[in-house]
Amino acid sequence: MSKTKSKGGQGTPATVALTQAKAEFTLHPYDHDPNAQAYGEEAADALGLPYERIFKTLVAETETGLAVAVVPVAGKLDLKAFAAALKGKRAAMAEAAKVERVTGYVVGGISPLGQRKRLPTVVDESALGFETIFFSAGRRGLQIETAPGNLIRLAQAVTAPIAKL
Repeated sequence: MSKTKSKGGQGTPATVALTQAKAEFTLHPYDHDPNAQAYGEEAADALGLPYERIFKTLVAETETGLAVAVVPVAGKLDLKAFAAALKGKRAAMAEAAKVERVTGYVVGGISPLGQRKRLPTVVDESALGFETIFFSAGRRGLQIETAPGNLIRLAQAVTAPIAKL
């Protein structure tokens, strides 16, 4: 895997964060279909990857505020397990408009890195089973491939079993 600098208009806050941290990553652009509604599945299909290797970024409301969950496209977020990983009791999916305002990204292109405000982050432990994982680079049609440890370190995330596969 090579370090890819921001070029060709592909620089996003997420790629800037990885570059500044001197983390190795590769960008994978693909043609985004504006009619797509399942963004993670669209990315996996376009890049020819299994759904377990592409991770989606979800934002939920907890007792202490917004928090980020990173789970495989193949699964769903277990809100109770997510809340427990953050030492809380409950969580509910946050409203899209609020998520966009707080993260600085649009739904379908939300990256767990480079958000306007750093939010508590939990990465599903299944990510640790891969040498590299894919997640949004901060816009629809662009995925980052990097070692899960890079994501966990830069997002200051914890890992926990938060996905229902």
